[in-house]
Amino acid sequence: MCQGPDASLWWLKMRICPNLTNYDEVREKFRWSDIEDELQSGRPVDELQRFNIGYFMIDRHCNLGRGDRQALRCRDSRGGTRVFTYLDLQQSANRFGNILRKFAVDNGESVFLLLGRVPELYFSVVGALRAGCVVSPLFSAFGQEPIFNRMKQTKARVLVTTPELYTKKVLPIRERLKDLKLVLLVSESGVYTIPENCHDYSSEMSAASSEYRIADTTRNDLALMHFTSGTTGTPKGAMHVHGAALMHYMTGRYALDLHTDDIFWCTADPGWVTGTSYGIIAPLMHGVTSVVDEGDFDPERWYKILQDEKITVWYTAPTAIRMLMRAGAEIPKKFDLSNLRFIASVGEPLNPEAIHWGKRVLGLPIHDNWWQSETGGIMIANYPAMNIKPGSMGKPLPGVEAVIVDRESQDTIKILTEPGKTGELALKSGWPSMFRGYLNQEDRYKKCFVGELYLSGDLAMRDQDGYFWFVGRMDDVIKSAGHLVGPFEVESVLMEHPAVAEAGVIGKPDAIALETLKAFVSLKPGFEASDALRLEILGHARKRLGPVIAPKEIEFLANLPKTRSGKIMRRLLKARELGLPEGDLSSLETAL
Repeated sequence: MCQGPDASLWWLKMRICPNLTNYDEVREKFRWSDIEDELQSGRPVDELQRFNIGYFMIDRHCNLGRGDRQALRCRDSRGGTRVFTYLDLQQSANRFGNILRKFAVDNGESVFLLLGRVPELYFSVVGALRAGCVVSPLFSAFGQEPIFNRMKQTKARVLVTTPELYTKKVLPIRERLKDLKLVLLVSESGVYTIPENCHDYSSEMSAASSEYRIADTTRNDLALMHFTSGTTGTPKGAMHVHGAALMHYMTGRYALDLHTDDIFWCTADPGWVTGTSYGIIAPLMHGVTSVVDEGDFDPERWYKILQDEKITVWYTAPTAIRMLMRAGAEIPKKFDLSNLRFIASVGEPLNPEAIHWGKRVLGLPIHDNWWQSETGGIMIANYPAMNIKPGSMGKPLPGVEAVIVDRESQDTIKILTEPGKTGELALKSGWPSMFRGYLNQEDRYKKCFVGELYLSGDLAMRDQDGYFWFVGRMDDVIKSAGHLVGPFEVESVLMEHPAVAEAGVIGKPDAIALETLKAFVSLKPGFEASDALRLEILGHARKRLGPVIAPKEIEFLANLPKTRSGKIMRRLLKARELGLPEGDLSSLETAL
């Protein structure tokens, strides 16, 4: 019988028993070897030493007689839908692998994908992984320099893109990409002039065999390269191995609660780590049906997708949630969302008001979770069978050990065991998807660790019940009048005001207080910026936070700068406010 701590009505809404109902028992009994045994079950003994993410995503299901399951439902921007089974995906991945073999692309060489959310992107990711290549999807809205910086660092050998993107963004920099030897062009129209030194994707796929033997990769061979932007310098390439498959599978089960008959929608673009790890890899490893939407964000269309595709599990970003909140509570009333049973969010900590909105408007709470490009998978989550503490990250995944530390020096830390203490969130090394380095930046990688602990750079607090709470990036924390203020706390209070859609808070230099707080606010429809509204919001903040922590200034903006994963770019707000260098902007969101 399905049991858990929440009320029985919650289980009625879920309709099925969650994969994790007894958190403490699962953590106590958890072994990574059990996850691997499950994934390897039924595989011939002579193949057990070969470890490849692509096998677990596709071939495992086909070998177990589940090849006729729908793997992808790809909705294009014109309203059409193309459906692909796991067997279809296997054959297309095989063809792509044979293209790489034809052009002598070797194991370990890098394959970049500069595409929208089209089927060919998914064929190519799976095919390149099965071929032993290092895969790195790029966000299609990147400009020339972000593309060049990433491809040059990795000595890119293969690029899959469209004729339009190639002409506009790649051709001007191609002469500088000395290692690039194969460019494949995906054309929607099917009729175009193939540029010099390029090849037509469709023609090459048609000519390639659908039979292919997966490369002899191991758990420690590189598989994925995720780029993460910083305040200065070029983006860092976080390197991940095939062994990360264990993390993708386990987190898909426990953090996203995936069951084989689920219809899953991850709204993140594959050009970012969430869209790769949980838009492609994890759902395919679980054999679920993934809905892929090529179009841009639109509230009514998104609700229609949830209704028409009968989505059961939805993974999205705080940015999207806040924009749906901004669009109002009347729109979702026009749609049948009764199939939806679980909603999760990642990108930036989810404000408590957003969680309350989910329960009030969608009939379901939104489960926040926390991880980074460097961790390769979800580390801390709110699980379906556990009570949510609004504003909390949740509790660590089975197999993940998280602690709060005080970084006393570069090489010395102190673990803070007392609940309620704020410090840096650290993770004990050894989880399968832990990044294995920053590309060409070994010293920078080493600085992320003290002993066996990975230091995340995020400030957090663990409460008496074992829930972790995000305070802010170490660079974002504000020191005002002797107090350390986390911007997330202030932003969450500002969002409780009925006029506020989003808020970003920074510290400004002050001769007396060291720093004072300034808030940047975007408003919901129906509200207009005015001095009266500014004073009203300031008063609300002072009442809720007190005069020390409350912001002293509010500036209204139509939209706040955000990364594609939904993080409000506080450092960009601060740089523009103070006239400082803006740093790397390649992750700046241009569209959801």
